[in-house]
Amino acid sequence: MLLTKALKEWAIAVDALTTGKTVILLRKGGIKESKFQVKSDRFWLYPTYEHQKPNLFKSEYAQGVELVESGWHPKTVEIRSYAEISNILPIEDLNQIKALLPYHIWNEQMISDRLKWKPQQPLIVLLLRVYRLASPVIIPYHDNYGGCKSWIDLVEPISTEDSRVVIEDSRYTQTVREIQESTSN
Repeated sequence: MLLTKALKEWAIAVDALTTGKTVILLRKGGIKESKFQVKSDRFWLYPTYEHQKPNLFKSEYAQGVELVESGWHPKTVEIRSYAEISNILPIEDLNQIKALLPYHIWNEQMISDRLKWKPQQPLIVLLLRVYRLASPVIIPYHDNYGGCKSWIDLVEPISTEDSRVVIEDSRYTQTVREIQESTSN
């Protein structure tokens, strides 16, 4: 299968998804978007570096954050994985967010701040089934990929052939069940 749709996400989060450390992304939308909208249920995970700061992550992830100057972008981008959305959970309650703490990479302060930003909108929790490519694909950066937006279309499609699921079925199903139960209370 060929895919062109990509979701831009901080590189440290893309790495955590690609290595099976989490199945969760939390979204409210890019600065230029009025709110986050799911534009595809299957997409490439496009790593970004701008705005990610160590103080927004749990300590075990903070050390892996690569700091860049505002407006910086790489000459090439390494695409290592794609994701399929298995569940979308709109969350508005701080207690529900706190219940998710064991399942994601962000610290409590970042989550609280994200919930307060655009308070009229829920925080969208995406549960992702991630597939890793056998070999990363290096693509050139294109001006259309820039800006504070969630979704982009890659100039050239990339094949999902030779990809493997990151988390095996039974473990993924169990994790999703735990997350759903923790947010339903």
